[in-house]
Amino acid sequence: MSAAEMAEAELRVARAQHRELDAQIAGLAGQGPLSCSLEMQRLKRRKLQLKDRIARLEDVVTPDIIA
Repeated sequence: MSAAEMAEAELRVARAQHRELDAQIAGLAGQGPLSCSLEMQRLKRRKLQLKDRIARLEDVVTPDIIA
């Protein structure tokens, strides 16, 4: 498996995890204003980390083309 294929596979996994976190955050937000704020902060921080990882992986998968 080449490096690009590995990066694409990692990218798919990271995107799936990002969607799962989004659903968990929406579920906690739907519980009302007294939902566990520490858990919400932890999930949002993890989601942001995944977003950064996705951006880095997209840079690896999609090469820069100077026109």
